[in-house]
Amino acid sequence: MIKIAMIGAGSVGFTRRLLMDILAVAELRDTQFYLMDIDPEALEMSANLCGKMIADNELAARVVSTTDRGQALDGADYVITMIRVGGLEAFAKDIEIPLRHGVDQCVGDTLGPGGIFYALRTIPVLLEIASDIERLCPGALWLNYSNPMAMNCWAVRRASSAQIVGLCHGVQGGAHQIATALGVPDAELEYVCAGINHQTWFIKVAHKGRDLTGRVLEGFKNNADLMKHEPLRIDVLERFGYYSTESNGHLSEYLPWYRKGGKEQIDRWTDYSTWIGGETGGYLRCCRESQDDYRKNYPRWLSGELEQIKLGERSHEHGSYIIEALETGRRYWGCFNVENTGLITNLPDGCTVELPCIVDSTGIHPTHVGDLPLQCAATCRASISAQEMAVEAALTGDRDLVKLAVLHDPLTSALLTPEQVWEMCDEMFAQMSPWLPQFR
Repeated sequence: MIKIAMIGAGSVGFTRRLLMDILAVAELRDTQFYLMDIDPEALEMSANLCGKMIADNELAARVVSTTDRGQALDGADYVITMIRVGGLEAFAKDIEIPLRHGVDQCVGDTLGPGGIFYALRTIPVLLEIASDIERLCPGALWLNYSNPMAMNCWAVRRASSAQIVGLCHGVQGGAHQIATALGVPDAELEYVCAGINHQTWFIKVAHKGRDLTGRVLEGFKNNADLMKHEPLRIDVLERFGYYSTESNGHLSEYLPWYRKGGKEQIDRWTDYSTWIGGETGGYLRCCRESQDDYRKNYPRWLSGELEQIKLGERSHEHGSYIIEALETGRRYWGCFNVENTGLITNLPDGCTVELPCIVDSTGIHPTHVGDLPLQCAATCRASISAQEMAVEAALTGDRDLVKLAVLHDPLTSALLTPEQVWEMCDEMFAQMSPWLPQFR
């Protein structure tokens, strides 16, 4: 029997999904899940729905809900974080304030002004969690799903001894698209994907030992659906020679070339059929429209009118597979966010990189990638420079360093003067002061 603490478990959909992924493993069906959140209503919904799924499947697992983080972490074997500090209120400021100053973001949770201030809000809370882990469950493995992934994990490593690994599903999504473009089954696609979170590059693609890296662009161009939904990513693929993870809209935010020149230029590279296609504030709109969905559907799930997640219907999220490999020895391979210790040789040591790792009962073992292609490394390094300053600022409370981090953000630097950056950051500091204790 193992204990898993899930921090931010008021995320009803994601909590249910991860719990049922873990319970898909026969050896893990007696797991104790401690669900923790600061929102009692959302926490109650998650706990009751998870408890119902366990009872309906007659499993030995147990769910305990608590608003006491210490109780959740005490003696935990694994810690899963999925927090969003400031919620929708702060997220709206991440998007709307920069937009008023001329910086157009689609998602705003990884880099740019929105992503940097999201990190400044999140890192202090993660450091509190890290302190609790050091005190209450020092041997626990920490699986972090909270964005901005690279900066969050980097700050935790800098300031604590907690064993953290960052998890995202962008690589799996990109691999599926490449398999579709090449006409091969997902399970048969072989690849090496490496870089930084949300800017990870498929630098080697193969099928049954045959190198298909040079065929990826041709495959995309022969697929009308992919051409419609990923115009910007395919343009980058054509110019760089390598496909990048994350959505069309996500990628557009990390580069200085596409989200400028007015609406006509942005429209050229945007797929408006989905919020991840590049729409201005697309993710914010999606969150606002769906914020009450779980509250409305909760009684229908609880009564059985709406079917819950079925046992054995496992997602491609890494978390359950990592726990399974560590607990059973069944080997797992996936791309995780870890410290760069010479693993990618033309990116700075110490930063957070995303690359292939192997997991078994002896631990998580990152693989050595070597050099990224020069153009991919250059793009990653531009983001890493802004990340490094933002992490240092989050740890020290240095306001000027925050402004310099935003100034060096690739998208912001393509749009604003230094004076405009300073003005925008001052407004963001003022509006978000309740969530920025290190800058008071």
